[in-house]
Amino acid sequence: MRIRSCSWCLDSDIEMTEARAAKNGDTVQVHYTGTLDDGEQFDSSRGRDPLSFTVGSGQVNGGFDEAVRGLTPGQSRTVHIEPAAAYGSRDEARVLSIPAAEAPDGLRVGDRVQMGNQPALVTEVTAETVTVDANHELAGKALNFDVQLISID
Repeated sequence: MRIRSCSWCLDSDIEMTEARAAKNGDTVQVHYTGTLDDGEQFDSSRGRDPLSFTVGSGQVNGGFDEAVRGLTPGQSRTVHIEPAAAYGSRDEARVLSIPAAEAPDGLRVGDRVQMGNQPALVTEVTAETVTVDANHELAGKALNFDVQLISID
């Protein structure tokens, strides 16, 4: 946009540019706070460095990408993301019981273990079995994000 001969700028020309909106392929920095529908906060970048990622690259879930697309630096948006666009539905096939004799000694409920390249949470320990849940902890949950675009590189 070009402004010519305004009353406060005398006869000089001033070039004004519109802020660029975030789009696929842009590397962006955002601050965010994530909550569940009951208001429980599960994550936030506030008080630390902003999250940096490339929009549309798969580095964040699709719903979060969509929340950032179209924002200009300084703008904020609050979005509700259904499980399918976040971490998917819970899959009961990812809850496994293994014989206690085949599990490492000393496991307790709440321990995190690696099953191959997959993290899992120990949910039950008995004399006979150890049950682990390899679902993401937010699988099956709707997520709410308050997102502020800090900058676009």
